[in-house]
Parts: sequence; structure tokens; C-alpha cells
Amino acid sequence: MSETKIALVTGANKGIGYEIAAGLGSLGYRMGVGARDADRRETAVGKLRAVGVDAFGVPLDVTDDQSVADAAELVERLAGRLDALVNNAGVSGEMGPGWVQDPTVLDLEVLRTVVDTNVMGVVRVTNAMLPLLRRSASPRIVNVSSSVGSLARQTDPDVEIPIMAAYAPSKSFLNALTVQYARQFAGTHILINAACPGLVATDFTGFQGPRTPEQGAATAIRLATLPDGGPTGSFFEDDGVVPW
Repeated sequence: MSETKIALVTGANKGIGYEIAAGLGSLGYRMGVGARDADRRETAVGKLRAVGVDAFGVPLDVTDDQSVADAAELVERLAGRLDALVNNAGVSGEMGPGWVQDPTVLDLEVLRTVVDTNVMGVVRVTNAMLPLLRRSASPRIVNVSSSVGSLARQTDPDVEIPIMAAYAPSKSFLNALTVQYARQFAGTHILINAACPGLVATDFTGFQGPRTPEQGAATAIRLATLPDGGPTGSFFEDDGVVPW
């Protein structure tokens, strides 16, 4: 009988993060539900348990060093290791009409907040969880990114992407970090990739978008369950590789 795998998803109390947790849970993973808000976190855990998922709550603010350290200690105490980490938590920062962030008037505090969550938060959590991931025979890390972080698409005149001077560069930064981690993990069993969920109708997008949270979760779930020898240091969406 195979040993139950353990996964942690950040920002898992709602939207895409919740569906990633639900999807992995349906595959038999024991799920750590990472979230800042206690009530929402426990509600999500209850919903997952109601459909048969072995889930536990992980208080986790990715912008807080102590919170992240405490989360790693909790996962170690409750599970002893980690087989999959999905860095899903993220923020867009204040947007203007049409989802525009004008770089010429960008509030630096908005930029700091977005980078602290979307980039530094991923580094905080990943590095804190690495000792637990290294105890797994097949550790997987997934960074939930966005195609708006693709420099190729941003500079393609045939692709319509709003100017997002804080959010889009934060995802470009995250993509670049994903590559650096993959290079560092070369020769190990750790596979790390970035996933684009597409434009999903959640509160993050004001419920605008053609895709459901379940559809948005699919690529991250696939990357979190890659077989040994699978791709690493790449950027994927449903249709395949996203250009950097």
C-alpha cells in the first residue's frame, strides 16, 4: 500500500487555490490548507472534509517571516514531510479602470505590496518548506503565475494585455525565479514549474473571465503530480508551454 502524499497550497481558502486543494485531495493527497483568515481557512477545511478530503488548516501569511516559519513547523508536526507545494497566494494591487496600472503614476507602496506577496512570499514559503520537501521521494513545487507575466506576449502587438505595472512584472519576476530554482535543483528529484490558470471568474478578477476555478486549477494540479523525469523550469497553461 502506497504512503499518502502530503500537499500544501497557499491561499487555499477560496477560488483557484481552493480548487487546487480539492483536486489534489480527490487524488488522495492529505491537504494542508494555507490561508491568513482563520474563519475562511476553517470553512475551506470543513468543505474539503465534507467531500472526503483529509485536510488540515495551516495559518499562513506569506508576507510574514514568523507566520511562514510557524507554518513549516506545523506541517512538520502534523505530516512530517511535504510532497507537493503550490505557491498560489497572490495579489494584484490596486487597479484603475480597465484593469490598468499606469507605470507613470504607480504608487510605490502598491508595487512593494505586490512584489512582497507574489515574489518574496514565494521565496519565503519555498525556502521554509524545502527541508520537508527534501524528505519526499518525488517533491513537486508549482508557482501559480499568469500569462500577463510573459514578456513575449506583453510585447506581441497581436496580444491584448492591459498595462499592469505592478502585477505583470511581479509575475515576470516569479517566472524568472522559477528558472533559478530549477537550475539550483538540477540533479535532484525536485521538479518546479510555473502554471498559468488563465482568466478565471473569481473575486480576484471581479468574477470576470470565461474560465471556472476548477478549470483554472487543472494545470497546477497536473504539475503538482508530475511523474519522475517530468519537465522542470518551465511555464505551462492548458494548451502547453507559455513563452517566457
